[in-house]
Amino acid sequence: MATIHDVAKAAGVSPATVSRVFNGGNVTAARVRSVQQAAAALGFAPNRVARSLRKQQSSVIGLIIPDIENPFFTSLARGVEDAAQRTSLSVVLCNSDEDTGKERRYLEIALGEQMAGVIVAAASRDSTDLQPLIARGVPVVAVDRRPHDADVDAVMVDNQHGGEVATRHLLGAGYHRIACITGPEGASTSEERLAGFRSAMSSEARSAGERFDPAILQAYVRHADFRVGGGRLAMRDLLAMSEPPDAVFVANNLMTVGVLEALREAGKEPPGVGVLSFGGVPWASLARPALTTVELPSYDLGRTAAELLLQRMSGSTATLQTVVLRTKLEARASTAGPVEA
Repeated sequence: MATIHDVAKAAGVSPATVSRVFNGGNVTAARVRSVQQAAAALGFAPNRVARSLRKQQSSVIGLIIPDIENPFFTSLARGVEDAAQRTSLSVVLCNSDEDTGKERRYLEIALGEQMAGVIVAAASRDSTDLQPLIARGVPVVAVDRRPHDADVDAVMVDNQHGGEVATRHLLGAGYHRIACITGPEGASTSEERLAGFRSAMSSEARSAGERFDPAILQAYVRHADFRVGGGRLAMRDLLAMSEPPDAVFVANNLMTVGVLEALREAGKEPPGVGVLSFGGVPWASLARPALTTVELPSYDLGRTAAELLLQRMSGSTATLQTVVLRTKLEARASTAGPVEA
């Protein structure tokens, strides 16, 4: 039996366009003809499918996240699912791989399949486009990352405050040449954590009566891809500097793994080179030395996002909300202070 996706492929349009054709949406006459011809050729039964989609609308929500391999997003997804299951909703999990093109296709599928709502951790602050969903009245909640100019409810972490607390911890432990390995440019979490780092470093310079030189600070900043390999490459690059850092603030947990690998390759290890991870890992307290982390409320992020979505799905017209959750610094031996030569 032909599906909405078969018709979309045959007509050369998106599943969302097929849905609009058979549900009275705004579609050009040429596309209507193309979709109708494809449907006739495939024996597509629009009325039956429309009834099926309406049924789905009451029972399925979409969750689009950048990286299911990251324990942070795994925990977040569990929070979403637990909250959804309490109201008999099912969750369709979509992994965008930080790819805006892949993310866009998932958003089109969510619209075409008339999902009841969508929770999305945006792949890009500037390129993720939620307007097609918003325009069709589909409830949307942004979680962890908010796209620019998206009028939706949001659940965020106070990334800048967490980055500032982390950097101040390294400064307080006696480190001076502190580097920051953050995520891709354009990701809100990358920029916010980097902003916290810069704020703490510039404040430290001013309090010491030193002239703050942004160029020197920027020399110790690296953008990577939020993956293990990106952290490894960034740390290798930092270690090749004429004055390599004596500590590094790493803006996510997977990159921290790569950083530790690069240090081991170079015959260095914490706390001689301090390592602080923004985002916990299950083995943080078991590592030798134990890893200092900024713990994130990942499960609560997912649960809260699902609860906000459920409110919108039930017809709430309350003012849009942005819920901000705080982080918690767990100081361990990896930032005990530089080792005297």
